[in-house]
Order: sequence, then C-alpha cells, then structure tokens
Amino acid sequence: MIGALPMAASLYERVRRVIPPMEWPAFADDIDAILALKRERNAIILAHNYQTPEIFHCVADIVGDSLALARKAMAVEADIIVLAGVHFMAETAKLLNPDKTVLIPDLEAGCSLADSITAEDVRLMRQRYPAVPVVTYVNTSAAVKAESDICCTSGNALAVVKSLRVPRVIMLPDEYLAKNIAAQTKVEIIAWKGRCEVHERFTAADIREVREAHPGVIVLAHPECPPDVVAVADFAGSTAAMSDYVARHKPACVVLMTECSMSDNVAVQHPEVDFVRPCNLCPHMKRITLANIRTALEENRHVITIDPNVAERARWAVERMLLV
Repeated sequence: MIGALPMAASLYERVRRVIPPMEWPAFADDIDAILALKRERNAIILAHNYQTPEIFHCVADIVGDSLALARKAMAVEADIIVLAGVHFMAETAKLLNPDKTVLIPDLEAGCSLADSITAEDVRLMRQRYPAVPVVTYVNTSAAVKAESDICCTSGNALAVVKSLRVPRVIMLPDEYLAKNIAAQTKVEIIAWKGRCEVHERFTAADIREVREAHPGVIVLAHPECPPDVVAVADFAGSTAAMSDYVARHKPACVVLMTECSMSDNVAVQHPEVDFVRPCNLCPHMKRITLANIRTALEENRHVITIDPNVAERARWAVERMLLV
C-alpha cells in the first residue's frame, strides 16, 4: 500500500521509527492531497513541536517552538498560512502577517494558559501595580497581548525581563514559568495563577521513578513545569532548547518532560538516542489532524481575524519581543 503512493512513500522513511507501517496507509492519502493543495493555493504550513510526526515531518514547511514560528512567520511569502498548533499561535501569525490569509484547522484548538486570563484581568493588574511593566507570555490571546508592554516565550523570557531594566515586572499568565524565571534573576516577578494543563502534571516523583527505572537517563524539563521538577532536572529549557540539547550532547538515554509528541519528533532526527516517553498529551494540540488540515486548505477553513485596534497594539508587543 505504501508503494502505491510515491509522494507519501518517500516521506514515510523519515518517520518509520515512530509510525508503524500498518498505520501509514491511514495517513498517506491526506498527505498527498495536502502536498498538492499547498502547491495549488501557494500555501505554507507552520507546525508546532507538539504536533504529531505525520504532520511535523511530512506536511509542515516550518516547524519549531512559539518563538521560532513567530520569527519565521514574518518571512513567509505564501498567500496562505495554515497554523498546525493552537489558536493563539494562529493569531500571532496573523499579527505578523496582516495581509495574508491565516487558517487554523480547528477553532477549538485552544490553550489552558490562554484561557486563564482576559484583557480585563490585565487592566486590573495594572491598576493594582501602577507603572510596573507587563510581560505577557505568547500563550495568550491577541486581546491580552494588546494590554501588555512586551511579549515573551519560554525560550526568551529571562532575556525579555532583563531587557526592561526595572526592579520588578508582572509576568502573565504562567505561574510556574514566572517562578522559574524569578529563580534566575534579582528582578521581582509578580505572577498570575495560570498553568499549562500538560506541564503542571509532571512531578519530582515522576523524575525519581524515571531515574530508578533508567539509570543514567538525562532529564530535560520545560520551564512551564513546577519549580520542584525544574530543580531536579538535568536541564530546563524551551522545546527548541531541549531539541538542541539532544542534538549537541547526544545522550544515550533521555526523557523530555513535556508534551509527548515532542519526543517522537526529536527521535526521528536522532535514531542513536533512546527516548523514555512519559506521555502527557495536550488535548488542544491533538485537535489538529491531517484530515482537518486538508479540509482547511480545501474549504479555506477557519480564517483568523483580529480587530484592527487590538491587532495594532498586540503586534507592537510581539515585535518588541522579537527585537530582544
């Protein structure tokens, strides 16, 4: 069956280690259709590191973490951008490409962090802490970004905080990211109570169990994990930083304390590394499938729109981040 679909067949070699042969025929037809539709419509697909391998390695044109996607989206020459990720990422792509059509395959692909805070919440925080700058994680709606002074990602949050040269900042909405950044700087961090529903489930006990079961394993943790998890990990960093760590150090055995598709995607590129896979799935990321990416391209579904007044202010906060 694989041999009958030459375009998809050649791509299967990339993901053979993480997708069993019996599953591939279910993906191949959609992959061939998506590749053809991209050419027909001058479209490009941006995929986050948490997308499944058949999306990440077989149909995506640009892949990476939130910062990488934000930066690379600015240089896209296509007429259409399909965001294989969650809603706030599609909004960010639209902010940076206002004249392009940006599609998200499923409008319900949200984020627990983005849902944890509103624009009104930010305005109330400003009233409570006047003159304290607001650093807002990109995992937020455009409306929240519009109320902020500057955005950040997990990869550049510390640099953004330092760039402001002030004694204290408000960091929204991820409580654990804020606490983990606070441990690395003398700047006072005022945190919000938002948490990532994937990363908050990891515990220090999980790491101890992994180390007992796999002696010598290297533990990499995302900074959205609780501080006690970050404290006992061997390395903490963004998804891009974790991928870079594996590429540089090539540990014999590694575990990534983050969304489980990340391990599959990195494993494809490093067959010599043994990956332990604690599986915490993001239900929002998993709403994106090959089937609805195909439908998005076929039916122009779903178009991202942002109020122009909101977009202008939110774009400024994102672009200020990209200058850091």
